[in-house]
Amino acid sequence: MSPVNLPTTSSPADLRYGKDPLLDAWLIHFMSENHIEYSIDPTRNASPEQIRFMVHLGPDENYVPCSDEMLRSLLEKTQEPALLEAYAKVWRQVMDLIETHCSNQYDKMMILALCDHKYRQAVNAPVMIPSRLLKRLTTIFLAQSGQDDPYRERRRTLNRRARQFMDTLSMQTALNACPGFVASCGSIQDLRFELDMLEISRLLALSVWTDIWEKDQFEPGIEEVEKHMLAAGSFDDLRRVLNPNRPKSMKILYMPENAGGLMFDIRVVKVLISMGHRVILALKEGFYFDAPTVWDAEEDPVLSQSLAEARFWSGNQMTKNALLQAIKENSLLVISDGSRERLNLYKVSVTFARAWKECDLVIAKGVLNHRRLMLTRTEFTRDVLCVHQDDQGALKVQAKMKPATLRVFTEPEITAKAEAIISRMRSERAAGKTIMFYSAIVGSVPHETETAIAILTAFVKHLRSRLAGTYVINPAEHFEEGLDADDLMFMWEKVQRSGLINVWRFQTYEDIEQAFVLMGRPVPPVWAGKDATFSTGCTKEMHIALDMQRTHPEMQIIGPNPEKFFRRREYGVGKFFDSAIAAR
Repeated sequence: MSPVNLPTTSSPADLRYGKDPLLDAWLIHFMSENHIEYSIDPTRNASPEQIRFMVHLGPDENYVPCSDEMLRSLLEKTQEPALLEAYAKVWRQVMDLIETHCSNQYDKMMILALCDHKYRQAVNAPVMIPSRLLKRLTTIFLAQSGQDDPYRERRRTLNRRARQFMDTLSMQTALNACPGFVASCGSIQDLRFELDMLEISRLLALSVWTDIWEKDQFEPGIEEVEKHMLAAGSFDDLRRVLNPNRPKSMKILYMPENAGGLMFDIRVVKVLISMGHRVILALKEGFYFDAPTVWDAEEDPVLSQSLAEARFWSGNQMTKNALLQAIKENSLLVISDGSRERLNLYKVSVTFARAWKECDLVIAKGVLNHRRLMLTRTEFTRDVLCVHQDDQGALKVQAKMKPATLRVFTEPEITAKAEAIISRMRSERAAGKTIMFYSAIVGSVPHETETAIAILTAFVKHLRSRLAGTYVINPAEHFEEGLDADDLMFMWEKVQRSGLINVWRFQTYEDIEQAFVLMGRPVPPVWAGKDATFSTGCTKEMHIALDMQRTHPEMQIIGPNPEKFFRRREYGVGKFFDSAIAAR
C-alpha cells in the first residue's frame, strides 16, 4: 500500500477537524500516540473545555503542544535532521539518567534495553513529540528502578549554591548599586517603577547565569557580576506588561525553569508583590530533572526558608471560588502544575488551568517554555511573557499578548452581574413577590444546548403566566458570550447564597414534557427521562440549596429527590455538558 499523503499543513491553526478525512485520521492517530486525546483517556488529559481556559481556539481548531517547527517535522513523517536530533537529545538524557542513578547492573541493562525498544519504535515511525517520548522513558526508569526523584539531592545542592552566591558581597553590591543617574520621571511613582524594573532586570539576568549554581563556591568579582547584569537584552516587553498605569494590580502566574535559578525567581516574585501584584508560583508535581517540584520545600531548608511566607496548595482540583479566595488572602500562592514534564497543557492539573484562566499575566522561564509558548502561532487566553537565554547566552524577554477580540470576564465584572441580579431580587421581594429560582439542564445533553435553552425559556414563560406574584429567575436569560461554565457557576452561587430565594425549583421530566407541548413538538428520544439530576451543574446547585435550607428553613425545594442528584460526579471543568454517572 502506498503511503498516505497529507494536505499541506504548517501551523496549529491549520489543524482543524472536518477539512480533510486524511488529516482527521492523522490527527486522531497523532493525539492517541502522544497519549493526549481526552476522549480516549479522560482521567489523564485535559478536556476541550479546560484547554480553552488556556488556549484561544477557533471552531474545530486543535491544540498541539509543540512548536510549529516540530509540528512540520512530524507532519512530514520523515526522519528530518532536526527531528532526529531532538530524539537523540532525549536518548542522551535518558542514558545519562540510567547510567548515573541505577547502580544494579542487571536492572540497568534491563531498563536500557526496554527504553531502547521504545526509542527505536518512536524513531522508526516519527509521530511522537520528543518531550512526550522523554516523559515515557523517564516513567519507565522511575517505575523499574523504584525511584521517585533521583535529582532531589542535586536540586538541593543547586539551591544551596545559589543562596550562597546571593549572600556574597559581590552580589549584594551589584544588585543594590544605584543606577548612577536620576531617571527622568513625572512623579515619585514613576521613579519607584523604574527602580523596581531595574531590580527585576538584574535578578532575571542572574537567574539564567548557570555558573552560579553549577559551580561550587562560585565567587566572581563585583565587576564580573555587573557585566553579566548589563549583558541582558531589552526589557521593553516586560515594561509594557507591568506598566504602572494599568487600572489595577495584576494576578501573575509564574513558572520557573530550574533549581538554582529558582532562588532568583523568588526574589523577582517578591519585587512583583511589593509592586502590588499577587503571584501564583507553579512548580512541578514530580521529577523532571532540574525543574523544582512542590515537594522540594519540605526537604530543602534553603527553599523552605525562601518560601516561608507563601501559602502552599496541594490539591489538583481547586475550585474557582477556592482559588480566588486563596489569591485574595495570600500574596504568594504555590501550586503544582500537576505534571512532571515540559509544559503540556493537556497534562496540567485543574488547579493550574484555573490559575492560568484567573490570572492576568503568565511569566514563563526557560528555553523549553519559550519553544512551547512563543515558537508557535497558537494564541493563548492570557498575556504571556517568556524569559530565556538564547544560544549566545543573552537574556531575552518576549511577550505574546492575548487576542484583542477575546472577551474576558474579570471577577469584579462577574460579581457586578451577580449583584445586579440580587438587587432586582431584593426589589421584587420588597414589592411582596415570591422569589423562585429555576435550576434546569442547559448543556448536559451533548449537542442539545440550543434545545435545552428553548425548553427552559418556554417553561419559565409558562410558569410566569401561571404564578401571579412570583418572580421567576431563568438562568438562560443572563448568559453573555464569553462566559464559560466556571464563570456562570461562580456568578450564580453568589445569587443563590444571597438568602433571597423563597422557592428553589429543579427541573423535572414533567417540566420538560410540558415545554415540548408548549413548543408544539414531540419529545425526542434523547430527552426521554431527563431531569435536573442529569446535570452536574444542577447537582452542585442542589448541594447549595440544601446548605441554604439549613440556615433558611422556610425556603422550599421543589423537584426530584435530592438523593437522585448525588449519583453524579462533581461539576466538571468549564463543561456545559454532563459527566457520566459514577461507577459503583
